Amino acid sequence: MQKRESYLYVGMDLHKKTHTAVLLNCWNEKLEALVIENKPVEFEKLVKRVNRKALTLGLTPVYGLENAYGHGRSLAVFLLEKGCVVKDVNPALAYDRRRSAPTMKKNDEYDAYCVAMVLIDQLHTLLDAKPADNYWTLSQLVNRRDTIVNDGIRLKNALHEQISTAYPSYRKFFSEIDLKSALYFWKTYPSPMHMSNKTAEDLTAELRTIASNISKSKAALIFGCVQNDGDTLRDYQSSRDFITQSLVRDLERQQSELTQIDAEIEKMLETFDCKLTTLPGVGSAIAGKLIAEIGDIRRFPNADKLASFAGIAPKRFSSAGKGRDESNKQGNRALHGLFYFLAVSMVCVPKSGKPNNPIFYDYFCRKLGEGKTKSQAAKSAENKA
Repeated sequence: MQKRESYLYVGMDLHKKTHTAVLLNCWNEKLEALVIENKPVEFEKLVKRVNRKALTLGLTPVYGLENAYGHGRSLAVFLLEKGCVVKDVNPALAYDRRRSAPTMKKNDEYDAYCVAMVLIDQLHTLLDAKPADNYWTLSQLVNRRDTIVNDGIRLKNALHEQISTAYPSYRKFFSEIDLKSALYFWKTYPSPMHMSNKTAEDLTAELRTIASNISKSKAALIFGCVQNDGDTLRDYQSSRDFITQSLVRDLERQQSELTQIDAEIEKMLETFDCKLTTLPGVGSAIAGKLIAEIGDIRRFPNADKLASFAGIAPKRFSSAGKGRDESNKQGNRALHGLFYFLAVSMVCVPKSGKPNNPIFYDYFCRKLGEGKTKSQAAKSAENKA
């Protein structure tokens, strides 16, 4: 392990378009500052300039990147391929460094200076940046899936708004408005005026081409609800019908995209030594999210470290020898939510009466017997997961 005096510290403040670098020695003296664009040709200029300065001073350069897995991922990969030492600096550490100044400043160069200061203070405890392509790609797929799902929720809410005016009793015949048969109905009959020349038999035959389990009673129910609702037609109905049909087309595209991206996530999961999908209630989407958030699990020496990283393990607050354990509000909150969802799915008892996971269900019941609330027992199951 080299002494701190042997290094040239390069703090990097990373952004979408540009990166700012500040070079410090071990005595916190600013030696140089520069701004580069976020592209490989500029990365080459940065390395040459840093190496030239390091050679002049007889020092070994070490880079500290504020979140090396975000906007600075391309730079981190480039530096590692060049054989450079790269450390990942948590943005919270740089933020605390800025806050510790008597007068707080905020600009790119000062941010990079604070990153370099953290690098000096915690050189031997900061984690090496390891931006693996497989975890990064899986993370991008998971983020894309979340975006598609959120878009689908907005589209369904908008569709609810349209069809609740045209069909006030629509929930009686289509409780799920995004089923294939339901989407076909809304697109073909966005308002009751399109059903004027149809019979229950005609509608049944149409819907059975989409879903074979449609019964004639379903079609009769639709016609009965339309009749009982009365006249729902309003001015400019054709324009509102167009909106309904447009929303249905978007939902159909969204469902198609979701199917394709789920297949791509399953294909990516095959490249990992992953057994998560063998757990009850854990599909490819949840498994992909867990792996994307955790990364290489081998970086955690034990389960307690992973629990602390996820914010699952309780925190001990004490003073003068007295204290208590409290719920941990820190850690990776996205990962915390995934573990909680996983725990709840394992202790659930479906209509069959058989728990999804008997071991976790017994553990959950034992905690309830100890006097814990359901929420506290679920938290205990989450920690055990």
